[in-house]
Amino acid sequence: MAVIHKTTMTPGKLELLASWLPGRPWYAGSASAPAPEKAGGFRLDDPEGAVGIEFMVVNDASGERPVTHLVPLTYRDKPLEGAAEEALVGTSEHGVLGKRWVYDGAHDPVLQERLLAFLAGRAEPQAQSVSDTPDPSVVAHGTGGGLPAGLTATGVTDGADGTGIAVRSADGGELVLRLVRLLEGEQTGPETDPATTRAYGTADWNLPAGGRARGLFAVLRDAAR
Repeated sequence: MAVIHKTTMTPGKLELLASWLPGRPWYAGSASAPAPEKAGGFRLDDPEGAVGIEFMVVNDASGERPVTHLVPLTYRDKPLEGAAEEALVGTSEHGVLGKRWVYDGAHDPVLQERLLAFLAGRAEPQAQSVSDTPDPSVVAHGTGGGLPAGLTATGVTDGADGTGIAVRSADGGELVLRLVRLLEGEQTGPETDPATTRAYGTADWNLPAGGRARGLFAVLRDAAR
């Protein structure tokens, strides 16, 4: 399990996000004065122990209305080979581990594989800020049909409605893993329809005005044909 170091990062994660978020097509805060604030999240472990994986939730009250974004991040000790320029959130000096390259995890193959493993029930979510502590509030929901074998991410598309990760199964089936970037309360309907949805994940976060919310953060569906 990942070890959470009680140390500093310079610049900090929220500083990096304040510079990076306005360039994202799904960002709904103020592009001129972003103000991300930590609102929750969780981690997944890299079995190789090389890549840190954090699903961060941030509130932002800089726009016309307060919003909540999902920002999955990965932390590496060297640049991610082949990563798109926009995938790099920035670099930061970690007080224990040294220089870290911080990426939008949607574009990182390690996070992609671990998120698919979580939805398949093979990866246990961990507390965001405590070492060796599972987080049972983060739940993977199957819809009864099971997941195909050999799922592999093949591409990423960012848009105003979120991020879609193209996924292919071992038998050639095509699916889409959607990351819900603008988080809202509990959702039902097409997003969780067992006719098209294979699995989805739910979690809790803090609301901008206080209190807690729970809702979808990732949905694995059959690709539209």
